[in-house]
Amino acid sequence: MTGKILRKIYIALIVIFMYAPIVTLVVLSFNSSKSRAKWGGFTFKWYINLFDNASIMAALRNTLLIALLSAIISTVIGTAACLAINAMKKKGRTIWMGITNIPMLNAEIVTGISLMLIFIILGVKFGFMTILVAHITFNIPYVILSVMPRMKTLNPSTYEAALDLGASNSYAFFKVVLPDIMPGVISGFLMAFTMSIDDFVITHFTKGAGVDTLSTKIYSEVRKGIKPEIYALSTIIFITILVLLFLVNRTPKKVDEAKTV
Repeated sequence: MTGKILRKIYIALIVIFMYAPIVTLVVLSFNSSKSRAKWGGFTFKWYINLFDNASIMAALRNTLLIALLSAIISTVIGTAACLAINAMKKKGRTIWMGITNIPMLNAEIVTGISLMLIFIILGVKFGFMTILVAHITFNIPYVILSVMPRMKTLNPSTYEAALDLGASNSYAFFKVVLPDIMPGVISGFLMAFTMSIDDFVITHFTKGAGVDTLSTKIYSEVRKGIKPEIYALSTIIFITILVLLFLVNRTPKKVDEAKTV
């Protein structure tokens, strides 16, 4: 009995340490006073001021557009890569899966500097497109990680049966393979979208002058002094990421339950 109570207390302390700073930030985003030490009353004015800030709104548009485009493109490339890797022999599959896992284990600063050097060598002008290419690059491994487990559960006989019945390769893929791996594809897309929104280090090294995402914009604003609008913006980002992560965890389960029924 004592052991169970201690375990519950231990878990509670971990949760408190993890989320107390975030709860504090959310509370301050509704504080009418600019002082972090005094509560001046409940207000939405910092959220209103946030949406009236043209530079932050431009950063928000860039962030969402880059996240959406990079998630879509990396999902397509990652899914195609999973098909190719899954068709390989065991040894080749193991080697390529190890190669695709390296970017996830590698430090982001190494990836960011590497991409920056490649763009410089190729003479590419830094800006929106360099950020997009960088995000696609580091998102692909996460898509492969999400889709590959679903690929391993596929029954190759169903695909072969569709081909024997006269279906073309593309038709058999969209009607037989894709529906089975769709939970992994959706999870990969949402994970890529979330990682793109959350990234700072790689974006910092690959962005050009005058182009900002939310992460780089927050960094530049914090260096000048923390404004209450940043609390409001951080609260919105936290809620958005929380919802997306919830969808990532719930979508495959719901699809599997629907198939079972």
